[in-house]
Amino acid sequence: MAITFTEAKCFSQKDVESLFLSVGWISGHYPHRLYRALMGSSTVLTAWDGRLLVGLIRVLDDGEMLAYIHYVLVRPEYQGQGIAGSMLNRVKKKYEKYFYLEVMPEESRNASFYERHGFVQMPDAAALQIVNGGKR
Repeated sequence: MAITFTEAKCFSQKDVESLFLSVGWISGHYPHRLYRALMGSSTVLTAWDGRLLVGLIRVLDDGEMLAYIHYVLVRPEYQGQGIAGSMLNRVKKKYEKYFYLEVMPEESRNASFYERHGFVQMPDAAALQIVNGGKR
């Protein structure tokens, strides 16, 4: 079946829970919070194989200057088929007039994927975060 893409937030809480758990992301264990976060996001582009959610990219933006890619994930059995790259190219096109389109891969091994798509490492950049765990 052909993969289809949409920005319509037509996914269910179960859809995102299943997708996130398929790649081992802890946020999948908080499906209600995850669903609400995605519904409140600027852009959520999803990839579907029929009725199965197989990929997702989430972007947060300020409406003018900065767009930040937060999630890019594809079910393991669908990886290597160009789905992530296709989603990323669609996001790059949508945000091409923004001053910055940024991404912070949580694993350095994923940096080469973004570099192949035109992203460059910021000089002297350091990622920082506070992890509050499962606090509600």
